[in-house]
Amino acid sequence: MKIHLGKLRISSPSFSHGERIPDRHAAGEKPTSPPLAWSDPPGGTQSYAFVVHDPDAPLTYGFTHWVLYGIPASTTGIAEGGGDGFVQGLNGGGGHEYVPPAPPPGHGDHFYYFKLYALDENLDLPPGLSRAELLECIDDHIIEQARIVGTYSNLTREAWHH
Repeated sequence: MKIHLGKLRISSPSFSHGERIPDRHAAGEKPTSPPLAWSDPPGGTQSYAFVVHDPDAPLTYGFTHWVLYGIPASTTGIAEGGGDGFVQGLNGGGGHEYVPPAPPPGHGDHFYYFKLYALDENLDLPPGLSRAELLECIDDHIIEQARIVGTYSNLTREAWHH
């Protein structure tokens, strides 16, 4: 892995780093993935991979909420509810779609890592890779990575602010 500190940044207009993910991207009716934008990719970026992961889930390796790869270097974000047109990997439930945050009741805050990887090649990877398989495939090709972390719990908004 040849990661260096750089300027690659990822953000969302729906929530700031360290803030609660809005219900419309989690527990709302028909939740959608949040919009994401990134900027300042390192020189040599040929493609991106993207993973949403909850290490706080009560499972050995946490829970993977979304895996996307084969994202062209010219891409600067993912629209709300987007992801079409990119290669879909497997989420922790065995599907290919975004799984909204839903910690078990009474479990408190979980931290959701939205991680973007800038890669030095446009890897021709098959669809359906798990998070672990993807990370193994891209490990030697990661130039830089960026993340935004959101939180979520099943508390009501009123309980959240008290």
